Amino acid sequence: MRSLGLDIGNKRIGVAMSDALGILASPLLVFEHTSDWKDITTILDLVEKNRVERIIVGIPRSLDGSIGLQAEKVRAFTDQLIEKSPVQIEYRDERLTTVAAKNLHEESGKKKLSGNKRLEYDAMAAAVILQSFLNETRPLEYPPE
Repeated sequence: MRSLGLDIGNKRIGVAMSDALGILASPLLVFEHTSDWKDITTILDLVEKNRVERIIVGIPRSLDGSIGLQAEKVRAFTDQLIEKSPVQIEYRDERLTTVAAKNLHEESGKKKLSGNKRLEYDAMAAAVILQSFLNETRPLEYPPE
């Protein structure tokens, strides 16, 4: 099952996509926020073109787990997306995903990010959100020894 992961911010939306089997999430793209309507259209176009069956939205909880202003903004946007979406939408806690994305980049051994670092981190953070969901819903199965 192909899934789309979203890291929704005030200025940009990071997007990641899983493989067709729903095992591995990869950063896809980042787009600048223009208007809710245009952003929703962009997301739904990706869903249609890539035969996505589920969307996972990162919800930015505070470190103590509470819902803050940014999380409320994400929920309000997602409520609009839910109204228009033909596929299931679920939330996923996104605390520290940007930090995880930066750490993954450093561990990969790459010296430089191409283009704007912040843009690439947004897509990488979306991939971390999505991969976390995929790992929980479909844990890796190891062959018997």
